[in-house]
Amino acid sequence: YHPAPLSEKTPTDTFVVEISALYKLPVNYSIASGDEKGYFIIHSSNGIVRTSKNLELEDFPVKFKVRATDSSNAAIYNEVEVKVEVVDENNFSPVFPSSLLEERLPEHSPAIQIVQLKAQDNDTGRNGFLTYGILNGHGLKFRINETTGILYSTAPFDYEEEPTEYQVVVYAEDDGIPEKKRGYCTVVIKITD
Repeated sequence: YHPAPLSEKTPTDTFVVEISALYKLPVNYSIASGDEKGYFIIHSSNGIVRTSKNLELEDFPVKFKVRATDSSNAAIYNEVEVKVEVVDENNFSPVFPSSLLEERLPEHSPAIQIVQLKAQDNDTGRNGFLTYGILNGHGLKFRINETTGILYSTAPFDYEEEPTEYQVVVYAEDDGIPEKKRGYCTVVIKITD
């Protein structure tokens, strides 16, 4: 048996799986081995397995054996393995060390690196895997490397002809399940004469 993965936030007494032995007489179900920490309980007559306490992500996957025993003769039994996995919830949003940065960019600079942005996400695995993007690119004057978080200008600026300040809103997005989460940072770019 390999039931659907449970969330790490699964409440106590949640249905996990129903074990069913084919036998001509009634059987008693029990957890024979493998659940040393006591995460699961089984109903002795209907074979329904439920959670018995809060699940600790680092203890999973758990493989345990369920035994079906002849109700009139304990020497007659069979066992089956149940493997339960737990998925990490996306608990945290990405966070930039500062939500506002100020950078200077000399006019007539070729397309160059302005700043490397780095967000933190306290989740693990894909829930903590970050990609970067720009919310407002000011007519494609700026771009960001979605993997490294490096913000670039895409062309030279002219101090006399164009705005001398740009506010570029950058986001970091995790690859979380069930939903992705974002954190934001505003980079104020001042064009210098």
